[in-house]
Amino acid sequence: MAHDPQKLDHLRSEGDLNISAHRAAWQREHLHEETRHWLAEDAKYFLHQSLSTPCLNVLTGAEGATITDLEGRKYYDFHGNNVHQAGFGNPHVIAAITRQMAELSFCTRRYTNLPAIQLAQKLTQLAPGDLNRVLFAPGGTAAIGMALKLARAATGRFKTISMWDSFHGASLDAISIGGEAMFRGGIGPLLPGCEHVPPPDHRHCPFACGAACNLKCADYIEYVLEKEGDVAAVIGETIRSTPYIPPPDYWRKIRAACDKHGALLILDEIPHCLGRTGKMFTCEHYEVVPDMLVIGKALGGGIFPLAALIARDNLNVMADRALGHYTHEKNPVAAAAGLAAIEYLERENVLEHTRTLGAYTLDRLRQFQADHEIVGDVRGLGLLLGVELVRDRATRVRATDEAEQVMYEALRRGLNFKLTMGNILTLTPALTITRAEMEDALAILESCLREVAARRHATHSTP
Repeated sequence: MAHDPQKLDHLRSEGDLNISAHRAAWQREHLHEETRHWLAEDAKYFLHQSLSTPCLNVLTGAEGATITDLEGRKYYDFHGNNVHQAGFGNPHVIAAITRQMAELSFCTRRYTNLPAIQLAQKLTQLAPGDLNRVLFAPGGTAAIGMALKLARAATGRFKTISMWDSFHGASLDAISIGGEAMFRGGIGPLLPGCEHVPPPDHRHCPFACGAACNLKCADYIEYVLEKEGDVAAVIGETIRSTPYIPPPDYWRKIRAACDKHGALLILDEIPHCLGRTGKMFTCEHYEVVPDMLVIGKALGGGIFPLAALIARDNLNVMADRALGHYTHEKNPVAAAAGLAAIEYLERENVLEHTRTLGAYTLDRLRQFQADHEIVGDVRGLGLLLGVELVRDRATRVRATDEAEQVMYEALRRGLNFKLTMGNILTLTPALTITRAEMEDALAILESCLREVAARRHATHSTP
């Protein structure tokens, strides 16, 4: 069923809507009988929820930087849920998984195994500072829950400070600290003590930042820490997936404020860990060491669900209580996938490739901004990139309908990405994407921007 895009603004979040007229039109035009059959079966058996079921299409393949649908069409996948840092179907990861399944496929509670130990050891070697304790979980949301529990146990406090518009997962504890109405609305009482503050986004800032962030948002966090007096932790996405990139001193100021007021700093890097921004961990860009670092998605090599909580040694305070206790906490096959993914990234120097190709791509996107009035802003770090579409650069009114048109035009031409906040084209390709593949994808994107801009101009010019 189609919906008026102007009445859907309250649903805008870090994902594109699955109830739009543009989606319905794309499906009518492009999906054949067999695909429609399987989509109908999917919709019949799965609970429906915004952003996913009913689904867009049916996939049959994923390799490198591309995905393939049931009808044989290939798309560059600039979405990938950020699991594809090492590329889809990475042969090195698959080989490691295959070997491990033949040796030890599961680790029973109370026992450990070599892959799990080795992956924990590797993560503590890679993580900055004294982050040298690890606990695995089957997904990022569960790892966030562990971090919240550990913060309570370590400080004896329960309050948190997090950001409006943030996303930390979809469980009840995660949406309590999260800041998106899509997940919080109409659910009922959330966790107590979850204070929220504005995110570091000078474009929509209540502190009148102007053209650049003046760090009043960071000052406000210290103000809340002082006034509350008993906050267990400040938790935030080091860089939001929109992406909004805080200025260099933002996290340093918050780190200092946490130290001053006895609060822990928890950084959520679930989507961007293992190189998305050009460094293994995003906090390395800010030269800040959190008390806890939460990672996931790419940790499973693009195949297994796996996340981790990495904490300082002095937070090892729950030996007498259950912190995670997940059935697949030390799954040897998942750990083998994680080890293999990291080995591949290091061996192939993927992070350097990410920095170089990311800088080049950002320059190309800036040229798009100069050439196309509809592009209000471009931003990025490594291969975490965003193109914000606006109806008018002066007022920065979001071009939500035009953004959807661009997204579905791109699908017609073989490029898949997601929309964030309704008007931001979020571009996160596999870190293994080649320069030639990137050129091809950028040509598709620019042709779509040109097509939608021409369509809008023709509409406005019609008497």
